[in-house]
Amino acid sequence: MALAFAFIVAGMVKIVGERFASGLSDIHPMGAYLEALHHTGYYYTFIGIAQVVAAVLLLTPRTVTLGALLYFPIIVNIWLLSYAVRFEGSIVTSPLMVLANLYLLVWNYDRLRYILPFGQFSDLGIVEKPEKYSTKFPFLFFSGVVITAALTILFARFGYDVVPRNSLSDCKEQFENTENEVAGFEFCECIHSEGQPLDECLKEYENSIEK
Repeated sequence: MALAFAFIVAGMVKIVGERFASGLSDIHPMGAYLEALHHTGYYYTFIGIAQVVAAVLLLTPRTVTLGALLYFPIIVNIWLLSYAVRFEGSIVTSPLMVLANLYLLVWNYDRLRYILPFGQFSDLGIVEKPEKYSTKFPFLFFSGVVITAALTILFARFGYDVVPRNSLSDCKEQFENTENEVAGFEFCECIHSEGQPLDECLKEYENSIEK
């Protein structure tokens, strides 16, 4: 349900022609991408329609497998984009959505295995009904979900030395009262005032702190 809701909201924004994350500056790394995407015309609308269709398919048990298949490449693209530009808006949610989507695909393995390029298939114990249910798997699964979510959040918080954040003031806040304050402020100005590419600003920042 959460996966479907997220794509319905994001998809409808594109279908009605609004720029996604319109509050983000168009010289921000993610903002520049979204601004360019917004001006691609019917391609932008097509992405929105694809997101809504995937979401609607997820809501019906009969079509959930097809919905998960359509959903997967879209959310993987969003996840990689979020990591590439270090976008805080989806750096936590997008990988968790990828994992949730993978769970749906694995859950529907009995339907998907027939389109996989393998000559033989193993039920892996997940298709046939067990003779006796055990509480061990639910406990391990729940523990794995909690640990994975925690690791994802920790990576988003501590995985990068610097992030552009969503505004100049937020960006500078991460450098205040640190030994790299001057270089950090220059990095933020490079991103939010000059609109330079993220890689170039990071390179200048790294060169400054090495001096």
